Amino acid sequence: MSAPATTAVERPRLKVRYEAEIRKQLLADLGLKNIMEVPTLEKIVLNCGVGRATQQQSLLEGAVRDLGIITGQHPVVTTARQSIAGFKLREGNAIGAMVTLRGTRMWEFFDRLISLAIPRIRDFRGLSPRSFDGRGNYTFGITEQLIFPEIEYDKVDATRGMDVTIVTTARNDAAGRALLDAFGFPFRREG
Repeated sequence: MSAPATTAVERPRLKVRYEAEIRKQLLADLGLKNIMEVPTLEKIVLNCGVGRATQQQSLLEGAVRDLGIITGQHPVVTTARQSIAGFKLREGNAIGAMVTLRGTRMWEFFDRLISLAIPRIRDFRGLSPRSFDGRGNYTFGITEQLIFPEIEYDKVDATRGMDVTIVTTARNDAAGRALLDAFGFPFRREG
């Protein structure tokens, strides 16, 4: 009886590039002493708020479907933490969807984001370099899900935006910016 054939798992392109080139470059650029101090990607969180889901439940189902197609992972439906009478919102109502990507899926999504999706944004002049949170994490908004090539234009019920948070192991904004710059992240030129 022969051993079962093992299939070689292909590693994400950006992760291989990070380990071969970018990590060593950042070690020198940031003046760090240990290779383990070099910042890396920890996770990517996509959050899609659907405020009108309280009146029309199908909008939330569409957001869950779109996030699932974009990320390849089933989203978690988020609920309201408190009641707000002015928005006709009650505590516990489903009002959004979110996905947390880690590992291989995170690296593949990040590759598709910077090489395919972001260049498809209309009138794109770069992302703001000021959207760091003070701890090296970067958050930006996407106005429509149609920039992702996985989404079929004919099957979209409504255009919806989402927030993308890139969580890094960097200790400050300068290290986080250096990490994203090394990957070729499209920041807007200041000045």
